[in-house]
Amino acid sequence: MTDWLLLQLADSAFPTGGFAHSAGLEAAAQQGEIEERGVADWARQNVWQTAAFALPFVGAAHDAPRALAALDRRCDALLNNPVANRASRRQGRAFMAVCAEAFGGRRLRRWADDDALSLHHAPAFGAAAAELGRARLDAQRIFLFATARAGLSAAVRLGLTGPLQSQRLLAELAPVLDAALAACADVRAEDAAQTAPILDILQGAQDRLYTRLFQS
Repeated sequence: MTDWLLLQLADSAFPTGGFAHSAGLEAAAQQGEIEERGVADWARQNVWQTAAFALPFVGAAHDAPRALAALDRRCDALLNNPVANRASRRQGRAFMAVCAEAFGGRRLRRWADDDALSLHHAPAFGAAAAELGRARLDAQRIFLFATARAGLSAAVRLGLTGPLQSQRLLAELAPVLDAALAACADVRAEDAAQTAPILDILQGAQDRLYTRLFQS
């Protein structure tokens, strides 16, 4: 049976503000990192970074939605890159607000309106997916795919690749997505880790770029 709600969550039209973020690609490109390594290599690193750091929070929040506040605080403490931290909070709060508006539900609305929560994207996504009755692995798969797709979309808007080549790169990422999901789906939030520290450092320079299209 087709899961229409999962497809809706995966749709690029789902308005979480992800179009305003490049996951550090813009800063990396301006520093010459992409010219040296290429978009494909950056996309692979982006997938593994997301899998190792974000998927543990998606899974933990799905397992225990009532622990969202504690997981949100842990995610906030570990995301010490201010640019990445801000991007995560903005996308997470937007995601929760859209879920509350589109799907209803008292708990979704309470989370969306709780100013005491930072509502980082990964734990917010996991908790909302659980509240909507979607499977843990499906939530992690959708989160990982959306990250890969958004990064390559940013590459097109930055002129680093064309739209057709971007789709080819996304198709070629399938085995990387499978491997990253298999390796990180059961990692605990306590063991979440950054796997691309150079890219994380470069992303931190986003606010100091002379010209920029993206917020992160």
